[in-house]
Amino acid sequence: MQISKQEVEHVARLARLELTEAEKEAFSKQLSSILAYVEKLKGLNTEGVEPTATVLDQANVFREDKSRPSLPVEKALANAPESEGGHFSVPRILEER
Repeated sequence: MQISKQEVEHVARLARLELTEAEKEAFSKQLSSILAYVEKLKGLNTEGVEPTATVLDQANVFREDKSRPSLPVEKALANAPESEGGHFSVPRILEER
């Protein structure tokens, strides 16, 4: 399956990413290559193979949940580019309709 440059542009716009023409071309080739590999994997016989999340024998180790004091607001906002009323200020990204 080939991913067109227009499809890459569409996804980039949805993710609010600015891409150069070279990046669009490269991502188009890379994503097409990934989808071609997935198509190849679809052809494999996986009957009787148990689904796994990881091939390594790992187990989650959780620490005990303990209540403790949180970070002071002043310290949390110390490196924020903008803050207002004890909150982070971020640019609006919703489009008007």
